Amino acid sequence: MKTRALAVHHANDPLVAWEFDRRQLRAGDVALDITYAGICHSDIHQAREEWGPALFPMVPGHEIVGIVRKVGPSVTKFSVGDRIGVGVFIDSCRTCVNCLAGLQQYCLEGMTGTYNQLERDGVTLAQGGYSNLFVIDQDYAVHVPENLDMAGVAPLLCAGITLYSPLKHWGAKAGMKVGVMGLGGLGHMGVKFAAALGAEVTVFSHSPSKEADAKAMGAHHFVMTKDPSNLKAEEGTFDLILNTVSAELDINTYLNLLKLDGTLVVIGLPGKPYSVHVGTLLGARRSMAGSMIGGIPELQEMLDFCGVHNITSDVEVIKADYVNIAYERTVASDVKYRFVIDAQTI
Repeated sequence: MKTRALAVHHANDPLVAWEFDRRQLRAGDVALDITYAGICHSDIHQAREEWGPALFPMVPGHEIVGIVRKVGPSVTKFSVGDRIGVGVFIDSCRTCVNCLAGLQQYCLEGMTGTYNQLERDGVTLAQGGYSNLFVIDQDYAVHVPENLDMAGVAPLLCAGITLYSPLKHWGAKAGMKVGVMGLGGLGHMGVKFAAALGAEVTVFSHSPSKEADAKAMGAHHFVMTKDPSNLKAEEGTFDLILNTVSAELDINTYLNLLKLDGTLVVIGLPGKPYSVHVGTLLGARRSMAGSMIGGIPELQEMLDFCGVHNITSDVEVIKADYVNIAYERTVASDVKYRFVIDAQTI
C-alpha cells in the first residue's frame, strides 16, 4: 500500500518527504487514513541517535489518530469510518504473563515499537505515524471517543497514557495530594488527569510564566523551584509525585516532599543516574518507582475517561513542511504543549 511519509535517512538529517509501501492487510489488520500525528521528544532522540544506534530510513511517530479506511476479513473490533488510535507499540509476544494480563508494554520478550524496530518477523522495519496511511493489527489499536478533537487526542496515545497509568496504579483520588514536576508535554497531562481524578494538584516548575496555564488546567498550587525555601515548606506533605523532568536534578529534594508511605514516580529519563540518599527513603517508608506508558486495555480506559471528562492535550497543529522547525522548538521547550502534524499535508 503506497504511503507518503516524512523520514530521516541518516542520524541528524532533516526530515524529508519519502514514499514506501505498507503491507497489504492480513486477516486481522486495519488500515487507517492518518489525520494527525503528535511529535514526541522521544521521536527526536531516536531520529538523532541520542538513545543509541537507530534503524534508517526512519519514519518517526507513535501518537497516531485517524479514520479506518479498510479492514481485514477477520476484524471484529473496528469498522470502516471508525475513529482509531495507535500508540507506542504495535505488537508483543501475546503469550507471556504480562501480555495475557493486558500489560503489553512490559512484554517479557519486549514490545514491538511503532517505529525504529524490526517487526516480530525479524525482517520488516516498522515505520511510524508521520505518514498518511497506517496498517495495524486490530488488537493493538484503540477507539477514539466521538466527542474529542482528533488533533488534541493524538498526544494522548503517548504523553497521555504515560501520566494516566501511574496515577491509576498508585490510586490518585480525592483526598490525596499529588505533585507534578514540570509542565511540558507530559506534565500538563498529569495535571489534567490528577485534577479530574479529584486529587489536590501542585505543579513544581522553574518557569513562572507557566503558573496561569497550570491553574487553568486544574492545578490548585504552583511552586517555583528556583527558590529552595519554596520546596522546604512543602516537605512531608505529598502522597504521590510524578517526575516528568528529564533534566538532571537532586531527586532527594523531591523525595523529602513525600509524607509517610508516599511515592515518587520517575517518568522523564535523566541524562545521568540519580544519586539517592537511602536515609531519605527509610525515614518515612518512602518509595521511588518508575512507570512506562500503559497496555492496550488501559489505553482504551484512558481514552474513555478523556471522553467523559472532555480531556485532550493542548496542541499546536502544524503542516508537514514545518516539522523540522518544530523539532528545534521542541528541543528548546518552545511549544504549548505538543506539536501535532496535520497528516493530510504530508
